[in-house]
Amino acid sequence: MMPIEQQPASQSAPGRRLLPQLSQARQALTRTVQVRNEFGQTQDVAIPVERPLTLYLDKQELVTLMTVGAAPELLALGYLRNQRLVRAIDDIAAVQVDWDVEACSITSRHGVAGLAERAGARRVLTTGCGQGTVYASLMDEVGSAALDPDTRIRQSELYALLDTMRLHDSLYKSAGSVHGCALFERDRLLMFTEDVGRHNAVDAISGWMWLHGVDGAGKVFYTTGRLTSEMVIKCALMGVAILVSRSGVTQMGFDIAERLGMALFARCTNRHFLQYTAPQRFVAEPLQPVAA
Repeated sequence: MMPIEQQPASQSAPGRRLLPQLSQARQALTRTVQVRNEFGQTQDVAIPVERPLTLYLDKQELVTLMTVGAAPELLALGYLRNQRLVRAIDDIAAVQVDWDVEACSITSRHGVAGLAERAGARRVLTTGCGQGTVYASLMDEVGSAALDPDTRIRQSELYALLDTMRLHDSLYKSAGSVHGCALFERDRLLMFTEDVGRHNAVDAISGWMWLHGVDGAGKVFYTTGRLTSEMVIKCALMGVAILVSRSGVTQMGFDIAERLGMALFARCTNRHFLQYTAPQRFVAEPLQPVAA
C-alpha cells in the first residue's frame, strides 16, 4: 500500500474540519510457507495473511470483515461511509484497531441516531468475493449520487494510468491472492491499496478520500477486480465517474453505470481496453501508424 498520513490531528479552528483520531495498527501482510513445485523441489513462498476484523460503532457490532489488514482504520472509515451509517467524518471521534482481539472500535462524537435499526437492516449479499454486503437502501440512494458531468479521461492518460499500475510495486506481485484498487487524478496516482476482497480495497480508498477531504470530481478509480454492481455503486457514492478494470463487467454493474452516466473501461491490459458505457467521458487519441 502507498505510504500515506493516516493520523491527522483533530482540528477545530474555523474553516478546518474536526477529524477523528486513528490508531496506527500494523501487522505483517504476508507469511512464508514451504511449497513443492512440479519437479518435486521445495521452496519458500509468501502468501497474504487473511484475518478477521470486527467493527463496533459505539459498542454495537456492525460486521466482521476478512482483510489483509493493510489499512484497517481507512477500511473502517470507508465501510461507514459507503454503508451510509455515518454521514460526516466530523461525527467520528476515534477509530481504534486492536489486532490482539481482532476488533475495531469506532466512537462517534454525539451518537448515531437510528443505528440499531440501520445496522440490522436487510442486506443484499453481493459477489464481493463472498464477503461484500450492500444495504438495500443504497440501491435507492445511488440514484442521487453527485457525479461531475465534465470529468473526462484522454486515451494517453488511460495508457499512462495502466503503465503506472503495471510497474507499481504490489503485494500481488510478491504473494498473489489479493485485489488492488487505486485512485487517480487523470494519470497521477493518489492512493493505492490491496486486500483479499476488492470491496475492502474500495472501502479503504473511500475512507482515505473522506479523511483527506478529496472529492470524486476529476478522479479515476482503478481495480484489478471485476466491475460488479457493488463496485459501481460504491464509486458512484464516492462521486467517481470513471472506473477502469483489468477484469470484466457484470450485467448489473453495466446497467447502473449506464443509467448514471459512469464510464466503465474493462479488460484493460497494455494498450488494449474496452469501453462499455459513457462514450462522452473519453477523449480518443488514435494511435499513430508505425513507420515502415
